[in-house]
Amino acid sequence: MPMQPFNEKKPAGLSSKILNILEKVLPDREFRGEVLAQAVVNLSRLFTTARPSLLPRYLDDPAHAAAYLSYFLPVNLSKIQVLLDELSNDHISKIPDRPMAVLDLGCGPGTGSLALLDWLWHRSPERAKTVSVLAADSSPASLQDAKRLWEAYCQEVGISTTGLRCIEGNLEHPLKGDLGKQIVRGGPYDLIIMANCLNELFATATDPPAERAAVIGQLLPFLAPHGTIMIVEPALRQTARALHQMRNHLLKQGLCTVYSPCLHEAACPALDHPDDWCHEERPWQTPPAITALDRDVGFIKDALKFSYLLLRTDGRTIVPRSPQTFRVVSELRELKGEKRAWLCNETGRPEVGRLDRKASPHNEALDSWHRGAIVQIERIVRKEKEGKISPVGRIESDAAVQIIRPV
Repeated sequence: MPMQPFNEKKPAGLSSKILNILEKVLPDREFRGEVLAQAVVNLSRLFTTARPSLLPRYLDDPAHAAAYLSYFLPVNLSKIQVLLDELSNDHISKIPDRPMAVLDLGCGPGTGSLALLDWLWHRSPERAKTVSVLAADSSPASLQDAKRLWEAYCQEVGISTTGLRCIEGNLEHPLKGDLGKQIVRGGPYDLIIMANCLNELFATATDPPAERAAVIGQLLPFLAPHGTIMIVEPALRQTARALHQMRNHLLKQGLCTVYSPCLHEAACPALDHPDDWCHEERPWQTPPAITALDRDVGFIKDALKFSYLLLRTDGRTIVPRSPQTFRVVSELRELKGEKRAWLCNETGRPEVGRLDRKASPHNEALDSWHRGAIVQIERIVRKEKEGKISPVGRIESDAAVQIIRPV
């Protein structure tokens, strides 16, 4: 079996158009230097160790908004664009001969909307000129920022600014009130984006993942036949495991299928152990402004870390599935005399490795395994000793290994 050529990972980066408009809409001078650096530290703490203190409309606070626009927005834009790249190559071409319809729910300052507009402009400018986006959030201040960023980008590339409609609404009950009327009127949607907002809904509910699954269930009927719901969440254990639980609720009801990252529709095996969770870590080309803030606050923002789901109703998947096809869900670990990684597919979440003395041209692709890559393994052996089967699967020297989709 021939080995698939492997391309080294290239860091994602923001376009010059995005960087230009971010420079133009930087926060007021009130939030620069040490003041901005402290605001970034404070918001980072709320996003991580102090999550219970995160208020529902935190971006109404000018300091939080300044920190988000200056530091967190650029990295979140890149996360959205990485996932747009992960959608099928013909996703845009399958959209009927009409403007692309998009719902950006929980849009904040238009993170998903702006990321999509820039992505379209560099791949399908005619689609960018006609795209129709309904952006919804509970924060009026964030919606104003969304309009500001959208208009700045449109002016930068010389297109009409009319493609964005913003509406305030209750994200936990999206089909109620004016927001519900707008969602119904604007569908069906080729893409529904929920970026870093789902984890903030139903925080005090008895079963938050079930409540969030119900929201997704309400939105699925408004998805176009070829459409995708893109859910992006923080890479924290708590938020990622909640996303896995929500996924289980949706799949158990048969409401949709997973295009990516999962290679199966069974219960998520990461939930079998309380310390496990799946997340992505993609290399990122850090913009100079973020590098400068990193120096001020002592952070290192050189990678895109997130958990995600791309959901569809047409049954399409990122690659054909089989028991021999796996997603790599950890880094490749170099141990004494061997290399190992955790994998995931319909057979479970096995740990698989290759002894160094078993390295061969057949399995040399294992040396390039990385988190998120999709790989194919011809054969995995589990040896038995004293009546016990080894929990670690082994790749022998004559077993072919391919990387069929790197990240």
